[in-house]
Amino acid sequence: MIPKLNPELALDASVVAFTKALLNAGFTGDIETSYASRLAVATDNSVYQALPQAVVLPRNTDDLVIMTSLAQTSSFSHLKFSPRGGGTGTNGQALTEHIVVDLSRHMRQILELNVQERWVRVQAGVIKDQLNAFLKPYGFFFAPDLSTSNRATIGGMVNTDASGQGSLVYGKTSDHVLALKTVLIDGNVLNTHKMPTYEAEHRAEQPNSIGRIYQQVLRSCREKRSDILATFPRLNRFLTGYDLEHVFNDDLSEFDLSRIITGSEGSLGFVAEAKLNITPIAKFKCLVNIKYDSFESALRNSPFLVAAEATSVETMDSKVLNLARTDIVWHQVKDFIADVPGKTMLGLNIVEYNTEDEHEITDKIARLTARLDAAIAAEEGGIIGYQVTYDAAAINAIYTMRKKSVGLLGNTPGSQKPLAFAEDTAVPPENLADFILEFRALLDSHGLHYGMFGHVDAGVLHVRPALDLCDPEQEKLLRVISDQVVALTAKYGGLMWGEHGKGYRSEYGPAFFGDALFTELRKIKAAFDPRNRVNPGKICTPWQSADSLVSVDGPKRAWFDKQIPVAVKNSFDSSLNCNGNGLCFNYEESSPMCPSSKITKDRRHSPKGRAGLMREWLRLNEQQGVDILATEQQLLTQSQGMSALWQKLKNSWGKRQGDADFSHEVKEAMEGCLACKACAGQCPIKVDVPSFRARFLQLYHSRYLRPAKDYVVANIERTAPLLAKAPKFVNFFLRQSVVQKSLAHGIGYVDTPLLSVPTLAERIAGHYAFDLAALQGLSATQREKTVLLVQDPFTSFYEAELVADTLALLERLGYQAVLLPFLPNGKPQHVKGFLREFAKTAKTAADFLNQLQQLGLPMLGLDASLVLVYRDEYQKTLGAERGDFQVQLLHEWLADKPLPAISQPTEFALLAHCTEKTALPATEKTWQQIFSKAGLTLKPVSVGCCGMAGTYGHELQQVENSKALFELSWRKPVEHYGPERLLVTGFSCRSQVKRLVGDKPRHPIQALLHALS
Repeated sequence: MIPKLNPELALDASVVAFTKALLNAGFTGDIETSYASRLAVATDNSVYQALPQAVVLPRNTDDLVIMTSLAQTSSFSHLKFSPRGGGTGTNGQALTEHIVVDLSRHMRQILELNVQERWVRVQAGVIKDQLNAFLKPYGFFFAPDLSTSNRATIGGMVNTDASGQGSLVYGKTSDHVLALKTVLIDGNVLNTHKMPTYEAEHRAEQPNSIGRIYQQVLRSCREKRSDILATFPRLNRFLTGYDLEHVFNDDLSEFDLSRIITGSEGSLGFVAEAKLNITPIAKFKCLVNIKYDSFESALRNSPFLVAAEATSVETMDSKVLNLARTDIVWHQVKDFIADVPGKTMLGLNIVEYNTEDEHEITDKIARLTARLDAAIAAEEGGIIGYQVTYDAAAINAIYTMRKKSVGLLGNTPGSQKPLAFAEDTAVPPENLADFILEFRALLDSHGLHYGMFGHVDAGVLHVRPALDLCDPEQEKLLRVISDQVVALTAKYGGLMWGEHGKGYRSEYGPAFFGDALFTELRKIKAAFDPRNRVNPGKICTPWQSADSLVSVDGPKRAWFDKQIPVAVKNSFDSSLNCNGNGLCFNYEESSPMCPSSKITKDRRHSPKGRAGLMREWLRLNEQQGVDILATEQQLLTQSQGMSALWQKLKNSWGKRQGDADFSHEVKEAMEGCLACKACAGQCPIKVDVPSFRARFLQLYHSRYLRPAKDYVVANIERTAPLLAKAPKFVNFFLRQSVVQKSLAHGIGYVDTPLLSVPTLAERIAGHYAFDLAALQGLSATQREKTVLLVQDPFTSFYEAELVADTLALLERLGYQAVLLPFLPNGKPQHVKGFLREFAKTAKTAADFLNQLQQLGLPMLGLDASLVLVYRDEYQKTLGAERGDFQVQLLHEWLADKPLPAISQPTEFALLAHCTEKTALPATEKTWQQIFSKAGLTLKPVSVGCCGMAGTYGHELQQVENSKALFELSWRKPVEHYGPERLLVTGFSCRSQVKRLVGDKPRHPIQALLHALS
């Protein structure tokens, strides 16, 4: 039995008082002080970790004014705050031990659009891709294109002056900011935009903090102009904090205070709104993927590509490419980055062209490809091949792969992981190849592995050395390498922080700026934030303050991770390996990962959040002397006795009385997981929440009683066959309102599905019967035309018509179909953490299926979520005892089978199951090919989670989230295509459509059968 875990680091009394006073003052946002909520924002994509005292999530500018005004009162004037956006910083910019102000949950409104003047006004929490999806119908986009665009907020982009791909043409965020609304720490609202210098001078006369700010910035940027121009590097990228150079225009006649705030890393105030210019979407776009025999060749070739008028040039080394080959994204791009026969591709440049004129782009591509052909023929420049594509879907897929590079590197095997700490160096592009050669030599001298990719057109390369910071010597190496890289970039006229901000690297600021200019930075900080209360320690401290800057030696995640035994870390590697890249925060409604994160906008309810909670839970158990692996093994092999039951009763009673236990907070986050396993497929690190969730639930319920609904769900595979013996009788009772209310209030289960009438047995009337002796006696010819259909509880007992239709289709295709006797699969047990019972179920099923495997006959399954359990959970649980049986899904088996050619004008729409299309990314394409063989047209429709996910949507506590998820991406295509054209592969998805729309859609098999009939 696991112990009770008391949350560490109790809240400061003044913070508790502040949160109460904030609510009384009319604050309308959320305030979170639980240990789990604070842990969820204690990390980002950096190596650092800092636990805040509280998380404040405002809804609007008024909330920020209420918060900062209250913070000025004497009782709370010592409190400090750090703004936070998407939480994907690579250098700890938003980490703090004080109060986090998270603008990403609620402040997502697009406030105003002016197409004629080409600008948009948004709240700071608007996500970059969300904004571009809104702008696309109008023919515009917000130009800075960063790899985290599907979760990066505009506020975060402003504060780091984000840029990314194509910055030579499109510039940085600061080049697109027209105006900002910033709430200062004293409660004043500062509205900034470009203005005549005389107007700025007039504002400097105001007798308040705003006047003080204008006065100081005018003085610093005017009086130190010559020093600024001499010190700031001539680079496309900006150095962050603070942009003294661009406050004035060249002749000092115009002044823009927004340039100081853009790139300030939240150290000057809370950016609430931004007015941004928008760029027309180019009508024509083309990618040329150029392949090289070495990474050095790719680097040295980039100036030629820039000279060839490319919009952008992105590069990747072989390490990143090889990791991409193992990811779900590769099946979408492999045809456009094919290997060159007889050559080894060790470098890739992705070259983009886009224009308004078709003749212009084709002319540019023709000139480029002619030069590439000549280089290949002459074996010059290390160029070994290239591919050209104008296909928009292919271009998006290639950039998706490129954007996943950061995360993919984190999936490197072993304890040494490529880390972000010196990975956004920027040097003049003409110096890049020589700089990288010396950089590689530096890393090689320390015996380190690393991956490289980046924006070679701008001289920015992302280099992530692989270190294990749990090793004290390698932690010291992080400091050594950081110091060496700072010196190396200076040697080549560049910066260590060319794209991702300073954060914990702020200590290097004084050496770069020099004493005189760094003093001006400190004076500006003092004008905005005289008491160092806004993101303290980042960029600089206020003038005459004795406070210190943060350092690369700051507190790291590894300090906590090293307290967990190596064996435990290896066993729970799925959670320990999460590097915080935040792809699971993806806003896109049509992306499967992560449904609970999308619908709650709560960082705890994301794979990253759950992985972080699991990591801390393991650490706290270790601190209490618990051998978690031994405890787990004991639960798998022994049942708990009466004394344990009595202890559970007491513990559960204590829970109801409010006894604190961090395990309750972890369980709350785990219960919100839909167990769809989209994270296991889409996360570049392959964080598999359902796997460690099941293990946690087993351990948690060794101390606390299980709810009744867990037993209902876990035993559904045993109760369904019994209930199906009298389906009309059972269905009659399930339709009664009193029964429905009893199930809802007594068990927490709603909208219970009705059993199939007629039953499967009645539908097939003795056909397709299983006879092992007869199967063993089949001739070789007969075997070629015999298939076995594996039953699952959902289709067999709740959708018997689909099973019957599948058997009929197999028969129509000329096969002798045999329906195997129903055996539980165990997935419901696994989902609810009944792992001891699951192991027994899996062993029984595996023994039977291995026996059938000896027959050499194909075994087919209908529902992907259960078939995939045979491949994943069975392997993890049974190991070698799992055997080598294979159960294919219908589309996998049909892919290479001939089909009768028919002609039908209907275009069908396919909505695939989340688990299926993330674990088997070729699913939609395979179904498309199957339909095409039959002369039918099938169009895959991009959707996220339907919200049902097994029994999740039937649980009372989840039903509202379940329905809301359906509204996000399913209702519109369901209503658009209608029941005749709509095809859905997942049982739970079909059930959700029936529940919320009324008509149950068909499985693709049923459409094929109907067409063939």
